[in-house]
Amino acid sequence: MRRESIRNFSIVAHIDHGKSTLADRVLEITGTVEPSRMVEQVLDDMELERERGITIKSHAVKLTPYRGYELNLIDTPGHVDFTYEVSRALAACEGVVLLVDATQGIEAQTLSNLYLALENDLVIIPVINKIDLRSARIDETRDSLAELLGISPDEVLLVSAKTGEGVERLLERIIEVVPPPKGNPNSRLKALIFDSIYNPYRGVIPYTRVFDGTIKRGDKILMFSSGLAFEVDEVGYLGMKYEPTDALEAGEVGYLMANIKDIAHTRIGDTITDAEEPVESPLPGYREAKPMVFSGFYPANNEEFESLREALSKLKLNDASLIFEPETSTALGFGFRCGFLGLLHLEVTQERLEREYGLDLVATAPNVKYRVNLKTGETIFIESPTELPALHLIESIEEPIVRGEIITPNEFIGAIMQLLRNRRGEILTTETLDATRVIIRFEMPLSEIIFDFFDKLKSVTRGYGSLDYELIGFRKAELVKLDIRINGEIVDALSTIIHEKKSYIWGQRLASKLKQLIPRQLFEVVIQATIGSRVISRAVVKPLRKNVTAKCYGGDVTRKRKLLERQKAGKKRMKMIGKAQIPQEAFFALLKIER
Repeated sequence: MRRESIRNFSIVAHIDHGKSTLADRVLEITGTVEPSRMVEQVLDDMELERERGITIKSHAVKLTPYRGYELNLIDTPGHVDFTYEVSRALAACEGVVLLVDATQGIEAQTLSNLYLALENDLVIIPVINKIDLRSARIDETRDSLAELLGISPDEVLLVSAKTGEGVERLLERIIEVVPPPKGNPNSRLKALIFDSIYNPYRGVIPYTRVFDGTIKRGDKILMFSSGLAFEVDEVGYLGMKYEPTDALEAGEVGYLMANIKDIAHTRIGDTITDAEEPVESPLPGYREAKPMVFSGFYPANNEEFESLREALSKLKLNDASLIFEPETSTALGFGFRCGFLGLLHLEVTQERLEREYGLDLVATAPNVKYRVNLKTGETIFIESPTELPALHLIESIEEPIVRGEIITPNEFIGAIMQLLRNRRGEILTTETLDATRVIIRFEMPLSEIIFDFFDKLKSVTRGYGSLDYELIGFRKAELVKLDIRINGEIVDALSTIIHEKKSYIWGQRLASKLKQLIPRQLFEVVIQATIGSRVISRAVVKPLRKNVTAKCYGGDVTRKRKLLERQKAGKKRMKMIGKAQIPQEAFFALLKIER
């Protein structure tokens, strides 16, 4: 097909604004999916995506030719954890549909996606969804969107992704305003990898947008980031199934197969070029996706360690951003320290391991990467509290800082400011978005966000607040390592790094919570929260006690005393040789404490 007839576009939106439903209607109206095979969230092929109602992976599809035009839709994730994946998907397009829920209005991720689209110099088509609902605030949302983009309210399209109303007009607008792709099919090859999947029979299959040149079967290609070369076995278009073709030319979106065994060789954002005549420079914007949150995964049954290793290896084939390495815990045995893009990425990975591979896992409390400056002048990064050097070796500790923005109705400003102050947040600016809502911009340690900040935000704003954030660097802080000792032994899985001002109250709450969770045993269980050698909180789980004096009735009191002393000595011996049993719930105690 001629390049003038190609339109590459993406749909971006805040979570739950109807992006996947709109994609369903587009597929239906263009005839890409037969009505008999139509299901909700047809592009979300993961069971977890359907259950949660969110898009976890990007999905690209070539639509059935519509009015003589070839439309390539690249669906994107909506959660802040996958922002980099969204940015690379947008880099493969010329236009973007910016979707806003008529009942919710503009939210934080709406603005974030708008900025990403502007950075990529894309044509933006503003669309308001869910106009069929009674609670829709159509005029108010249209005015806000028009003011934000500096356009006339008449240019904002109205659709109902559920009923299909206005979707055909949207397709016409895409054809009218999104420019055809540029590029020269006779130039040297330059193509972008915006996604990839792993097929057990064909290896890694990169999804690519060709900017210059042509890819065809038999070509030798080069990956810019790794410098590795491969021979192309097959190229084709991304319909509802793979559609092999002779070649992919400049401007086209498709896939290629080249017997690539490791997904790390096809990183999202990387540039593909010709191995024999490579271009001098890659496409701009590539960076490796770096994990921001770390957690330990341990099998509840130590015999399943190898099964967990195998499951993580298979999961990584479809998720290059997941990293893991073996680690050992005195409390939990053998497991893996895993790195994730964010808390949602962690939750999804854990759920997939338990569902798809039948594993019973214990996950330690999530933590972030810290930068530690030693007195020797050396700087190290640590991903686990157990890696922190001794206090006398440390010059300073730096924690990761994020810059974020919250969009909220005016009435909740006070509650949000209090929440930010409680989490060591620094409020930068407060701006009016429209008559009823404001944008609060702030900076805050990442460690304060990853636990339950989003839940607390939704709670104090009755569900109306929305959050977006990005990592901006590291900053020095007065941080200490808080250890939990059970009968004098450190339980490394319960160690955490926390700000010194919060350490005492945190230690008290954690000791009290563990006292409730650890069952009574035949000997006394002493729980201590310590910083270094200093005990800051102590709790005791009383032992189970048999009434050994029940058989004594009457007689000298020394008989009872002798029996009680013998029982006490026995429990002391038992404490020396016995280990306290800690239930799995205790390792989630860190998550249940009010921060």
